[in-house]
Amino acid sequence: MKMNVGILLFDEVELLDMAGPYEVFSTAARVHARRQPPGTPALFSTLTIAATEGSVRARAGLRLQPDHRLGDHPPLTCAIVPGGVVDAELGRPGLMAWIAAQSRTARVLASVCTGSLLLAQAGVLDGLEATTHWEDLDALRALRPGLRVREGVRWVDAGSVVTSAGISAGIDMSLHLVERLHSRDLALRTARQMDFDWSPTP
Repeated sequence: MKMNVGILLFDEVELLDMAGPYEVFSTAARVHARRQPPGTPALFSTLTIAATEGSVRARAGLRLQPDHRLGDHPPLTCAIVPGGVVDAELGRPGLMAWIAAQSRTARVLASVCTGSLLLAQAGVLDGLEATTHWEDLDALRALRPGLRVREGVRWVDAGSVVTSAGISAGIDMSLHLVERLHSRDLALRTARQMDFDWSPTP
């Protein structure tokens, strides 16, 4: 059964925070297809989602055109919230409502880097352990003083919510999610295809 992986886009998103997971899941789908009969639907469909129809400008300046808006995408198996400069996004009630909704409907809600601040603001990290980029650990603590913030790990799997540290840690976490959603074998073959030195432990 095809699984939809949705990656949030917004102005000032960190490019590799979203592109890393995009590459992992699209590569995993391609690697998986090699052992399937012709015509088998792709294992993962990776799509991008933003609050508006127009393009967004990543932190590095690259223009990105989302596939869907917040209210018009297919149901997601996995929703990924990347980081970047998130100050403006923290004050958007519609985005907070969308993140909260994904925590209820997606099998996994995940974040990369400062995307965890958006998850915290939406209230979905309350009572859980989480992590973020090392520079932003104190900001995460300040945003939710009761949150159990973990340092020195690449990702934290709290069940239906998974958070990761900065930038390249999002690739580590995404391979972990491939393992969770399918198998370790596929995660390892995907990492090999990407020439990425992945450790299955955080």
